[in-house]
Amino acid sequence: MLGLCLARGAASVAIAAGEFTLAWTHSIEKTRWEEHWRVSAAGLVVDEAVIRGSGAGMEPPDGAVLRGGAWHYRPRLPAQASVTLAASSFTADHRLCAGGVCKPLARWVPGSGPVRLAPCEVSP
Repeated sequence: MLGLCLARGAASVAIAAGEFTLAWTHSIEKTRWEEHWRVSAAGLVVDEAVIRGSGAGMEPPDGAVLRGGAWHYRPRLPAQASVTLAASSFTADHRLCAGGVCKPLARWVPGSGPVRLAPCEVSP
């Protein structure tokens, strides 16, 4: 079964989930961003992004729809073999929701530095 693997330095964890959500707070505007991803044989695919505000370089793209106080759109991004998330001392950690569990990346995989997300084979 395909799932999601997270790696930071020598630490890694495999999550038996075919979909996940990444969320973070914009460092200047202090608004929430979310991306809804799925794991596929082609790589990680972002199906939807949600911006809860605009300004400071975060204007919603053409085709975005305002729904429930947030802009929803589908990013034009091909499947990614992996995604690397940098840590910033200016914002809270990224939050990852997968398999019904939501927590900061540091609680999924310990350590400091960037976290690499990639599809991998996992046991159900």
